[in-house]
Amino acid sequence: MELAYGHPKSLKPIQTKYCPGCGHGVIHRLIAEVVDEMGLQTKAIITNPVGCSIWADLYFDFDSVQPAHGRTPAAATGIKRMLPDHLVICYQGDGDLAAIGTAEIIHAANRGEKFTTIFVNNAIYGMTGGQMAPTTLVGQHATTAPEGRDPGVAGMGYPIRVCELLATLEGTKYLARGSVNNMVNIRKTKNYIRKAFEAQMRGEGFTMVEILSQCPTNWQMNPVQSVEWLEKNMITYYPLGEIKNTLNATAGAPATSPAKAN
Repeated sequence: MELAYGHPKSLKPIQTKYCPGCGHGVIHRLIAEVVDEMGLQTKAIITNPVGCSIWADLYFDFDSVQPAHGRTPAAATGIKRMLPDHLVICYQGDGDLAAIGTAEIIHAANRGEKFTTIFVNNAIYGMTGGQMAPTTLVGQHATTAPEGRDPGVAGMGYPIRVCELLATLEGTKYLARGSVNNMVNIRKTKNYIRKAFEAQMRGEGFTMVEILSQCPTNWQMNPVQSVEWLEKNMITYYPLGEIKNTLNATAGAPATSPAKAN
């Protein structure tokens, strides 16, 4: 009997620590499937910092490095420059990437560093206690915003659309935003990841896939409610699709204009 579908070789067959309904496990599988399909298990390296991302090295069956909080792009830069034939994955959450690591990601993207960032956006700090993140939506409750995020309150400001921000930089070649709320979007997200990895291996420049993900625990919802909340609130503010695609048209899909969501 021919095996048509099975567990990815690049993902260890063990139970995860993630909360029920969390999107990290689905995202891990998508990454592992693409790595396997591209035959890059022995040349894949993931850099995963503080936060829920820190557990990634427990589950991926390839090399990993754990940098300091927010410094993952700097570590990924050094690894990719030393090992240009390897697939280097920068795996970050929204608090890590868009707060303490803002300068790191912006300058790496602006330099056109040739690694791929997988940016998990669940609009809140996860492991550290449910604090307001730079991506927390206006009106969304957090432990540091018990009445909801209010731009009129000093220090709160507005949620940052990271892909749209990075799309203005010349060094970024491929920026897409997917989601893991349903099978249609999961399949599309996998395709974005594949495009980003393929572009990296061609040496085209900085690539990133932002992925909207549920966080039932810190949103104080059950898994079903969290999916519904993501669909109603997050996708409205963070539109899905390819935000920027200036890849070599002869090597992949036709190039599209920057900051254009599909």
